[in-house]
Amino acid sequence: MPVSHQNQHLVFLGLCGSLRRVSSNLNLLRATLTLLPSGVEMQIAEPLDRLPHFNPDLDLEPAIPSVTHFREEVAGASALLICSPEYAFGVPGVLKNALDWLVSSGEVYEKPVAVLTASPNHGGAAHAQRHLLDTLRAQQARLVDAACVSVPFVRTRFDATGTLIDAEIRQALSSGLAALAEAARAGTESA
Repeated sequence: MPVSHQNQHLVFLGLCGSLRRVSSNLNLLRATLTLLPSGVEMQIAEPLDRLPHFNPDLDLEPAIPSVTHFREEVAGASALLICSPEYAFGVPGVLKNALDWLVSSGEVYEKPVAVLTASPNHGGAAHAQRHLLDTLRAQQARLVDAACVSVPFVRTRFDATGTLIDAEIRQALSSGLAALAEAARAGTESA
């Protein structure tokens, strides 16, 4: 008889593609901390500029300590929640760099992943989301479409204290997090 993992404790890892000290994307990622389903906790990774520029010549054993730590964080997570702005219709270099460090080591392979993108305009960072999804597909991540949310006019969704006040976005994030948890639990049941 299969063992049910419905009550299994999950740990999500949040990655922010913005390095800004006051970032709408980091605020959005932090807002998810209050919306997590039961049995799920989330850690937000340290800023991604701690990683050196990706160079295959440097991708050796033993790995660079910051790369080893990052790979261990990703490997230890039940699922990833990536939040990114859009720069020049693409993904910020620091986020793409971080994902490049995971190609050869495979920590993203079949890992459930949700992508949140946010922008100050009507586009919701749709270009960045498309590029990010392509990169993650190339790494064979298990993308959870129901958990991917694009947030236009992101600055209007928060009050002056950084609290998410938009009920529609709160609901979309809450539903997405539940879908991500379900995907992570389904993955452990099939393993």
